[in-house]
This record gives sequence, structure tokens and C-alpha cells, in this order.
Amino acid sequence: MLEKRTLLIVEDDPALQKQMRWAFDGFETVVASDRESALAQVRRHEPAVVTMDLGLPPAPDDVSEGFALLGEILALAPDTKIIVLTGQHDRENAVRAVGLGAYDFFAKPFEPELLQLTIERAFRMHDLQAENAALVAQQASPLAGLLTRDPGMLRICRTIEKVASSSVTVALFGDSGTGKEILARGLHALSPRAQQRFVAINCAAIPENLLESELFGYEKGAFTGAVKQTLGKIETANKGTLFLDEIGDLPMSLQAKLLRFLQERVIERIGGREEIPVDVRIVCATHRNLQNQIAEGLFREDLYYRLAEIVIEIPPLCERDGDAVLLAHAFVQRFARENARGTMVLGEDAVAAIEAHPWKGNVRELENCLKRAVIMADGNRITTADLGLAAADEESEYLNLRQVREEAERRAVLRALARTNGNIVKAAAALGVSRPSLYDLMGRFGLKKEN
Repeated sequence: MLEKRTLLIVEDDPALQKQMRWAFDGFETVVASDRESALAQVRRHEPAVVTMDLGLPPAPDDVSEGFALLGEILALAPDTKIIVLTGQHDRENAVRAVGLGAYDFFAKPFEPELLQLTIERAFRMHDLQAENAALVAQQASPLAGLLTRDPGMLRICRTIEKVASSSVTVALFGDSGTGKEILARGLHALSPRAQQRFVAINCAAIPENLLESELFGYEKGAFTGAVKQTLGKIETANKGTLFLDEIGDLPMSLQAKLLRFLQERVIERIGGREEIPVDVRIVCATHRNLQNQIAEGLFREDLYYRLAEIVIEIPPLCERDGDAVLLAHAFVQRFARENARGTMVLGEDAVAAIEAHPWKGNVRELENCLKRAVIMADGNRITTADLGLAAADEESEYLNLRQVREEAERRAVLRALARTNGNIVKAAAALGVSRPSLYDLMGRFGLKKEN
């Protein structure tokens, strides 16, 4: 049996309310008679479609309350399809409502069958737009490869998208294996430099005596073995993006030279005297705490401020809600395909173990763990033993939905009361519940009303 779709009816005439609920019993109908109750219903039920009269209390003969509600619903839930009901001779306000964002309008008195067709079309349009937005986000965004449902990581993705169009230097701080290079490549792909080169160099992986020539290049004969002119990474990345990974390991001897480049945007190859202008976007990353290194005299403060025009802190995997299991499922599919293992799935015990594990090596550790598990599993179901992880406690193997729901409700009530300074009426409205319901919740969670 298909789940009924929620339809919000905003109408102050009780008889018409009853008639519409009866006529549209194919939907899960909720009603409201004024602006305040309508907004509460939108917050509580998140209806995809709303029908509303423009004439609402306290001034039912005036359309100002209706237009105010129209704007507030669209501000709260921009994708909501609103069908405005107007009088036979009120076409001007109906057209104005559509101009302000309403989906359609219908004249009173209406024929229920015709209005129902419009409502059903509005639901279909809402669904199509939601599906299309999801597909566009998946296919068009260079960050689509970064799988996450964690709010903090999603905010980071939005930050990357915002700063990509500029040329400011971006510093990515986070533990090893958190995805710093993926974000750096996404930043490049979203930028106007996307058609130019993305050049990466790991400052910790190259010996100090070779790192300068790797960065700045050298002229023929500059030192023993320099048999030809060689461009450095900075010059190679001209017009594109240079990713300086593990910048916290850059030797002090090179920090001054890198600072000069960032200030002047010119380089000199080793053994050369010509100043070469380079137009490159710098993105750097490190797992080290640069502020601590500055205090210890290991990193130049002036260089830090040149590099950290935009700072993005990347949380470890253990702090990303739900991401470990989300990524694990994706890795299983990928490695099963690469190793011709057919369809493979994670068992419930494996999922619980993944959720319980701290993943100190972050995404890289998780990826290696799943690659091994796909190869070692005897059947098509991956177990805790295949992962090589300790089994989770029995209590953590299964989610207690009631406890999770109660904890979420308790936090929401606390936030609402804090934001409204303990005002019960405003807190109830913000939560989309009645005052008695809010009192019940406060009683259940042991929250006392302050006098």
C-alpha cells in the first residue's frame, strides 16, 4: 500500500475545511486556519503541496495576511508547491501570487475533481524537481566523488564551491586520510583554472636537498647532474593549481623562498638569474598544528598568514555521522567489481563493527580494510572476521530507535527554549507543536519552566 502524500489546506471557513478534507481523502490532509497555525503545520509535516486562501484572519477581507504567509512558507521550504485559492473576480491578486512564487491559482467556488488534478500535478512536479536536483548534484559537481551525509562535511563542500571561483590561497587542515587531496582537486575542478594543470607535491616525501629543485626548477649546469634546464613544480603549474601537501614539513630553509614567491609571484630557477612570473593558485594541506609549530619556531608566522587566507578544518572520520558505513558500502561495491567477486554486501555484525571502530587512519584506513575484506571473504557477505575488527558490543549492534528519537526530541526542545529565552508560546511554534504537547515533552525530559 502506497503511503499517502501530505497536503496542507489553509482555510479559515470550517465548513469549507471539512468539504476539502472529504474531497481530497486520497491525501494525508492537515489543516490550518491562520498564518501562525499554517507555519506550525509546515514545520511539523513538511508538506510538498499547500492550498491556501489569501484572505486569512485577523483580516479575512484583506489579502495582506495571505501574501505574508506565502512568502514565509517559501522562505521556510522553497520547494513547496502552493496553490492559491481566490475569488472569481480576483485574478489580479492570483497573478501577483504566482509572480511571488506560487505554483498555480484556482478560482472559488471550485470543482473538487479539477482542483485535485492540479494538486496531483503539483506533487509530480515537486518529485521531478527533487529527483532532477539530486541527479544534477551527483553528475555535475566535481565534489560528487566525496561521499558524505555528515552536516559538517556538507558545509565544507559548500565552502569549497564558494571559494573556488577566486584565486585566494586555501589551507586544508586535518588528520592524514581525511580527504584533503580530494577536496583540493575538487577546488581546482570548480575553478576557472579547471582546464589547466593540477600539480601536487608532497613536501614531506622529498629529501630537503632535492625539494628546492623540485619546487623551483634549475638551469643546465647549476649543479652536478644538471644536464638540462628543468622546470619546477611551481612553474609547471602556471595558469593552474599547485597543491602543496604536508606544508607543515617544509624546511625552514625553503619557507623564506616560498614566502617571497607568494609575495612577488616570481621565481628564479636554481643557477639562474632571470625572474620568471608565474600565475598559479596555491592550495596547501597539513596534518600538523601550524600554530604550535609557529610557537616552537618551526614555521614562519608570516608564511602562515600568506597560506591561510581561507582555512578549512576537516573533521576525522569518527566525527562524521554515518559516513563510515556510507563509505564502506561504496568501497565494497567498488572492490567487488574490481576483483570480479560479483555482488557483495556487509553483514549486520560488520556494519556494527565499522560503526564502533575509531578509524584513527580515517578514510584511508577504512578503504584498506574493505579492500582486504572483499578479497578474504569466503562468500558474498562480509563479516566482522573478514574485516579483522573487534566485534561491537551487543548493545551497539542494533539501533534503539526509541532512545534515538527521544534524545533528538530532548535536544530540539532545549534548543527551542534557549532560542526563545524560555517563551513557551514561541518555542512551541518553532517546534511545530501545541503548548500542551510542549509541556508534556518538558515533563518527560525533566525540564522545568523557569518563573
